[in-house]
Amino acid sequence: CTECKNRNYSSMKNKKNTTDKLQLKKYCRHCRRHTLHKEIKA
Repeated sequence: CTECKNRNYSSMKNKKNTTDKLQLKKYCRHCRRHTLHKEIKA
């Protein structure tokens, strides 16, 4: 989560097709609302 800095979700991506960092708008249990979740490692 970009707001509370918790790591809530893990996913896989193809690094050859998507070179930019992944950004998903998902539910954060700690914030109790939908927030933007960004990829940490690229």
